[in-house]
Amino acid sequence: MVKSAVEVLGDETLRLMAAELVGIIRKNAGVDWTVRKNIQAKMKVSVKRLLKKYGYPPDKQKLATESILKQAELLCIDMGVSAV
Repeated sequence: MVKSAVEVLGDETLRLMAAELVGIIRKNAGVDWTVRKNIQAKMKVSVKRLLKKYGYPPDKQKLATESILKQAELLCIDMGVSAV
């Protein structure tokens, strides 16, 4: 049986992770972050460290990291942050 992130980590831990993730994205996102590979790489490393810090299942970290960065990109596009 595959457990969800909520079952593994709990609601409170996920809430704390989400708050820290927002901080990571805000700290690193600039006007052109969606096209600059070095900034994307820095964000990936920060997100992976955060997932590891909170004990996120290692086998799901890659997918979670990709998902988080894709969501951040979509959010920033909606806010007009990613305009080059």
